[in-house]
This record gives sequence, structure tokens and C-alpha cells, in this order.
Amino acid sequence: MAYVPGVALLAALVVGCSAGSDSNANGADSKAGSPTVTPAPPGKYETLPAPCRAVPRGMLKDLLPGAAGLPGDQQEKVFRGSASVTYDTDRKVGCSWKSDAPNATRSLSIDFERVVSYDPAVSDDDRADTVYAKKEKAAGLSSSATPGPDAEKNSGTPGEKEKGKGKGADAEKPEAPAGDTTASADPSSSSSPSGGGSAGPEDALPSRVLDNLGDAAFLHDLPTRAGSTAQHRTVSVVFRTSNVVVTVRYAEQPALVTQVPDSKELQEKAQALARKLAETLSE
Repeated sequence: MAYVPGVALLAALVVGCSAGSDSNANGADSKAGSPTVTPAPPGKYETLPAPCRAVPRGMLKDLLPGAAGLPGDQQEKVFRGSASVTYDTDRKVGCSWKSDAPNATRSLSIDFERVVSYDPAVSDDDRADTVYAKKEKAAGLSSSATPGPDAEKNSGTPGEKEKGKGKGADAEKPEAPAGDTTASADPSSSSSPSGGGSAGPEDALPSRVLDNLGDAAFLHDLPTRAGSTAQHRTVSVVFRTSNVVVTVRYAEQPALVTQVPDSKELQEKAQALARKLAETLSE
């Protein structure tokens, strides 16, 4: 007779456990109305262009004038370019070109970086903007600190400010990237040695934030000289469009110590290529 109540007690315990489980499940269901985090939208770009085919042949001929006089097979090799070695071509690709001429050596490189955010609360575009901002800061520039009325500095259109305009003109000159002791981004560092050159300091345009190129852009003009060697000048244009950051580097090193690279020409051609690449990405 004692066995039956034991079975009844065991059944009661099982029912109680089931009820507790149902209660917990109902409690979890009651939290369904809690606010949820909506994943940030993905970036516009899911792929990158083939970098060594991204620059039209006509532009390459203009950017690398030394290649024009080469035999056909050598010329083709120059225009074909050299692809950058990257671990993930879905995320980063690049290509470089170089040509030698009797009067100067020109080199060109382009890099595409597709930024992906693995944080659902941060969009790909925002993450790409962080990557771009670090590059801008390294160049000694800051779009947020650029005075709004100073349109000539930000326009990206070649032109010099009037001499003596404003006592704070020296304070507006951008600094060289951190750790760079070879030269300053200040155009006055590109003075021509005695004997003349193709461009004097008055022709050098400053590094600056650019307008009307992607979502954000800047130009960095860096002249360098080591000892008695000819001056080497590198113009970089970096821009962001959605979740892709693009870097264009265009450089010249004259054959003669007395020659100075033409800042205006290098800047104009680098900007023209950057705008063409931005159009290519938008297609």
C-alpha cells in the first residue's frame, strides 16, 4: 500500500518540473518585446576592380612619358604594371608602374582597400571613414580643423594665396607626417638649388583637403632630398567612397641635381587619375 503513494508523489514531482520549465519558457517569451539592435547597413562595394587594368592606357602614356620611346615589348611590360602581393584580393589590391626617361624617372602606384566592419553596430562606411581619417592624420591634415571660409585651400584647384594675406598664414601650413624627418609637407621645403630648376618654391602647392572627390579626400605633396642626390617628389591623393579607400601615389625624380619636380603638374595628374578611379568605382 505504501508503493502507490510513492508513484503518485513521483508523478507530482514530474508535473511540477514540467510546469517550472513552461514557466521559464513563458518568462523568456515575455522578453521578446525588448529592443533589439538593428545591424548596420553593409557597404556599397562587395568587390574591387582589377588594379592593373584600372588606369586607361591613354592616361598611363601621359603619366609615364619615358615609356613612349621604348621598343614595343618593353613598352607593353611597363604599361602592364606589377600587381601588389596581398593576402586577400577581395579586401585589398594594388598595382605599380615605373618608367625611366633621360631627364627623369616617373613612378605610379594605386591601392584599393575594401573595408568590412565585423561589428553589427558599426557600418562598413563608418569603419572605412576611420581608416581614411588615420591616413589624413598621418599626413598632418584634418578636414574637421580646416577653416570653412578658406575655400582656396580646400578646393583642390591649383592656385596660390595672395602674398601677405593674413598674419596667420604660417599657422595654416600643414605639418609633415609623424616620424618623417626627411622633409616637411610645407611647400617652402622644395626650394630650388642654385642653377635653377623646373619649379621654384612659389610654384609648389600645399598639401590640403580636397572637395568633390568621393566622400572625403586629401592631397599630400612631399618633396625629399638626401644629400647631394636629385630631389624626389611624391604626390599622394587619398579618397574614400563608401567602404572603399583609394590611394594614388605619383612620383618623379629628375636625373639632374639642379632640377626640381614640377609640383603643379604632378598634383594635377594625380588628381585627374584619382577622379577617374572614383568614376570607375561608381560604374
